[in-house]
Amino acid sequence: WEHAVTSASDEGEAAVEQLYVEREFSNGLRAKAGLFLIPAGLLNANHEPTAFYGVERNFVETAIIPSTWREAGFGLSSTLENGLTWDFGLTTGFDLTKWDAASTEGRESPLDSIHQEGQLAKSRSLSMHGALNWRGIPGLLLGGSVFTGKAGHATAGFAAPDARVTLWDLHGRYTPGRWDLSAVYARGTIGNADDLNLTFAGEPTPVPSSFVGWYAQAAYQLWKSADYSLSPFARYEQFNTAKSYSAVPAGLEAATGPTEKVITVGANLKVGEGVVVKADYQKFKEDNT
Repeated sequence: WEHAVTSASDEGEAAVEQLYVEREFSNGLRAKAGLFLIPAGLLNANHEPTAFYGVERNFVETAIIPSTWREAGFGLSSTLENGLTWDFGLTTGFDLTKWDAASTEGRESPLDSIHQEGQLAKSRSLSMHGALNWRGIPGLLLGGSVFTGKAGHATAGFAAPDARVTLWDLHGRYTPGRWDLSAVYARGTIGNADDLNLTFAGEPTPVPSSFVGWYAQAAYQLWKSADYSLSPFARYEQFNTAKSYSAVPAGLEAATGPTEKVITVGANLKVGEGVVVKADYQKFKEDNT
């Protein structure tokens, strides 16, 4: 259970992050149904403050891969003897009819701006996802994921009924001794949205055809005593939430970019099980070329 709200204009509601039933069979196959996190990147399935370095989650796994991204549906998974884990699922997806070209929300995170809540999610068009993660060497994780599905949901009068959202990533993490090294590359596309963008002519935020980001991070456990530990870290990342747009008639082109470059340095101080104190410094630079 996550957030709850009540006010003079809202009778009240509570948000559920995950709510699903999972059954493991004798052959190691696991099946689940309900509302669950999508296995994308390194953080989405395990995103609590103790699981990442820095005060906030990195930009690639918030702006490109939506943070705490969950969907309602069905999933299958299994871990093989060679250390390979596979996940496959059929779930709800994104709703492009929610795109607000007059807002900057789509520039901040294209997919977060069209993410659906499980309770009211349109499901005329379901999405598929798959993920592979290999842990065959102690301390090493290598993996990738893909998510794809139509986002128009056959909505009457909608200009992009066949629009398709696809997001894929490659990720790795290696923890030899006191080191914690990780990297993620993620790329998303929104296709068949040309006619929709024509209706957004003159608006500041049309639908991008691609968005991309990557980061590399290194942390080192400098000190440890009982339940206490201090781990300084450094991270470099690049991301562009509007890498490209589909072709439109002359004079209606939208400005792409910019590519954001962010350097983050800081430290995590764990003061007990499930408790961490953090501090960091970030330097931003825009690349408009």
